[in-house]
Amino acid sequence: MIAARWYARPEGDGLTLRKPPRLASWNKSTDPDQVRLREYLEDTAKLLAPAMVASGPWALLLEVGLPTGRDLVDMADLDNYAFPLASRLRTADLVSVWCSKRHADRSRVLVAPAHVTAGPSGTYTVRTTASAQTTAYKEQVRSAVVGAAAIPAGAVQLQVAFAVGPQRNWLTLWKPTIDALDPLLGRTREDRDWHPQDGRITDLGLHVTVDSSLGHDVLVSIAAAAAATGKALSR
Repeated sequence: MIAARWYARPEGDGLTLRKPPRLASWNKSTDPDQVRLREYLEDTAKLLAPAMVASGPWALLLEVGLPTGRDLVDMADLDNYAFPLASRLRTADLVSVWCSKRHADRSRVLVAPAHVTAGPSGTYTVRTTASAQTTAYKEQVRSAVVGAAAIPAGAVQLQVAFAVGPQRNWLTLWKPTIDALDPLLGRTREDRDWHPQDGRITDLGLHVTVDSSLGHDVLVSIAAAAAATGKALSR
């Protein structure tokens, strides 16, 4: 039986980033945002090089520090912080990525061996068959949570565990999956599909296990709940 696998949040002091975290950018390569993003990624990769896990499954944690006056539940989407760094560091053994945001002067990053843990309670699971680049994929993910109660206004903790075939780049599943969670998160506008209030997510955990029997299908398990703003949340 195919099942999701959940991993514990990495623990340890980690390293203070020398350059502030940058959001993913889809602008042209010469755009200042792209230039700053590349500089941040290269500097952080060099910072982490001595600490990288030599072998076996590993996990990445990025804690984003934001100015005190910044609203933690509006914009600054965590998957857009996590995706560039995870893509830069990714190996076949990267199985868990955690990202959080809080009011702090500094941001922190940590890599560590991954440890399997019990899954959260109250998960929603669906097996998708459509391409992740299509609306059909989002509709299949949404079907798993469409009857769920919306999470009350405020900060949210979210974990998503994917089971995928061996050829799948699981990082590219993050955005379309989260885009489909508007029944839980609410919409930015009632007349807009696939635009959830995902800035509310202040603690994000993303996990993967590989199962060759899935082929091109993806098993998605979702756990979401209200969270305490700016605090480290439960594993």
